[in-house]
Amino acid sequence: MEATREIYWNVGHGVVLPMYLLTLMAFAACAYGCWKRIEVYRQGRPLNRMDNLRERIALTATNLFGQVRVLRVAGPGIPHALFFWGFAVLFIGTLLVMAQADFSQPLFGVVILTGAFYKAYSLVLDLAGLAALVTLFGLALRRFVARPEGLKITRDDYLMHGLLSAIIVTGFFAEGARMAATELHQNPELARFSPIGLMVAGQFAALDLQSLKELHRLWWWCHFLLVTGFIAAIPWTKFRHLITTPANYLFVDLRPKGSIDTIDLEAEGVEHFGADKVADLTWKDIFDADACTSCKRCQDRCPAFNTEKPLSPMQMVQQIGETACTAPQADLIETVGRDALWSCTTCRSCQEICPAQVEHVNKVIEMRRNLVLMQGEFPGEEVMVAANNVEVNGNPFGMAYAERGKWSDGLAVRHLSEGEEADILYFVGCYASFDKRNQEVAKSFVKICNAAGVSVGILGKEERCCGEPLRKLGNEYLYQMTAQENIELIKGYGVKKIVTTCPHCLNTLGRDYRDLGLDIEVEHYTVFIDRLIGEGTLALAPHQFDYTYHDSCYLGRYQGIMEQPRNVLHVAGGRINEMQRSGLESFCCGAGGGRILAEEKLGSRINVQRVRMAEATGAPLIVSNCPFCLTMFEDGIKTGDCEGKLAVRDLAEVVVERLAMPVNFGTPEREVSLAAVVSLAEASGRKEPASPEEQRLAAAEGVSA
Repeated sequence: MEATREIYWNVGHGVVLPMYLLTLMAFAACAYGCWKRIEVYRQGRPLNRMDNLRERIALTATNLFGQVRVLRVAGPGIPHALFFWGFAVLFIGTLLVMAQADFSQPLFGVVILTGAFYKAYSLVLDLAGLAALVTLFGLALRRFVARPEGLKITRDDYLMHGLLSAIIVTGFFAEGARMAATELHQNPELARFSPIGLMVAGQFAALDLQSLKELHRLWWWCHFLLVTGFIAAIPWTKFRHLITTPANYLFVDLRPKGSIDTIDLEAEGVEHFGADKVADLTWKDIFDADACTSCKRCQDRCPAFNTEKPLSPMQMVQQIGETACTAPQADLIETVGRDALWSCTTCRSCQEICPAQVEHVNKVIEMRRNLVLMQGEFPGEEVMVAANNVEVNGNPFGMAYAERGKWSDGLAVRHLSEGEEADILYFVGCYASFDKRNQEVAKSFVKICNAAGVSVGILGKEERCCGEPLRKLGNEYLYQMTAQENIELIKGYGVKKIVTTCPHCLNTLGRDYRDLGLDIEVEHYTVFIDRLIGEGTLALAPHQFDYTYHDSCYLGRYQGIMEQPRNVLHVAGGRINEMQRSGLESFCCGAGGGRILAEEKLGSRINVQRVRMAEATGAPLIVSNCPFCLTMFEDGIKTGDCEGKLAVRDLAEVVVERLAMPVNFGTPEREVSLAAVVSLAEASGRKEPASPEEQRLAAAEGVSA
């Protein structure tokens, strides 16, 4: 007997016309619903997200069919991906049935579903249906029974799980009734290729043929009507993310990570800056709310939410969507909440993990811009003081311009203002210029460059704050003012390459300043040192030590620089104990988003939580690559009761201690060689207390001095 089946068995070809009419009605309801949603999105400002279409289509195909972003969190990701693939296979199977029954066979006499292909088709569809049903059940258990904290349940969730389950179950029931009447006894060899249908057919085996036909018609129509109901419901329910999430892959921001729109502050007729209404955001910002699947991955990783602050990235996005639908003229800042907006550290962990490519950070920045530029609000008096200091003195500390380059006294540093030339311009930044702890990092970096034969130039008293903390807090005016002064200065000296020890300066000079006219190579010192080692220009004498490494947000997630620092530390003799949250999953130190300038008054302290993550590794040393992180960890170790258990060093400080030549540690009366460092690390049992210098060196070696 031929391996095939009659497509419209028992229901007859008379159902074709009403079936297509009902299907068209369902798609019409879907299209109308989509149009109504588009009207909501159009409240936002225009934004071009259709450039580089080929790249966008490739990204969409990869993320949709490969479920790449969904699978980044394996727990819920694997069942979700299996369900998607299973349902996609069932959809393709339905299209093949339609193609044969309504086109190829009646028009050309071509039967597609026959022979070995039909057997494979039957087996694959049965297994796909089973996979979809099992994974849907698993996802339902997670949402309704396990209920992870913060995972909201709405009416749409019950509708989605119930309707999808009913579609699959009624499909199997219709198949089982048909097989009980046509294959169970008549063609058992063929029936084996539909194992789930065969199992259901066995339950109907005792029924007579007429009863089986009536049962089949009942389940067939139930299945069909459920499918049309599903199609019609897509834009009106949470099902809409079946369209909007893939579309969001297409609309992804192709600019470098962390790019921010630069406001034309001198544009004629513009009297409103930032966003306090949904109309001030872009259409994509509103669209994101429909693409959001409420998976709460962003919330799980948000450092503010995880330290009891009133910010949930997921909730913020949904509040924007709800406001756009129900009260578009409402005050968006009041809806989201000022404390929530000021709590954001712009660490980007929310965007990095989002399976729907929702863009959270720039929404926060736009609302902060309105608070600062239009309403004159800051997260605290200390931030206002810091902003005034930057405006007057070029740094948030209020230190005099003349003091900015004092840290370099006695070092082989060239001052561009004195007409000297150098291989690189070291953009020092405010913390390494004025903060004593971070000045050690600047000194170490200069000594490393000297050892590699690289001449270092600085702007000295002419350098100003890069403006990054101010910009992330919403003060675009002051950011652009200070940025323009830096740009004119750098261009005036004909600088060819900039190296910085601050990831925030790196992102600002290398990316943000391009919008203002600076197009010069900017490199982080960890990458610079890694290349010097690779080229053989810089020689290290490694000495073994245990450490854990903190991926700063603006170097790891923003720049994708994770391997080079680890490689440098490995060459230096380091044995890494990774924190649970590292790489792209790294947990913020709490200083980003301009929070370095603001007191942390709500919830618990982010830096203490991160320090405790480091302590949990058992490593005696945290190595950082950012002045903000170094500052936060120094404080976190003290306030988190980790003194004596944990020390923090910058990568440059670790490297300078392992140069294959004598090194001056900034103590003019004392030269410390690698041999001295080694002997210090090995020293034990002596009665005299270790000096502060020796304690610092010993901490780097992971031993007690």
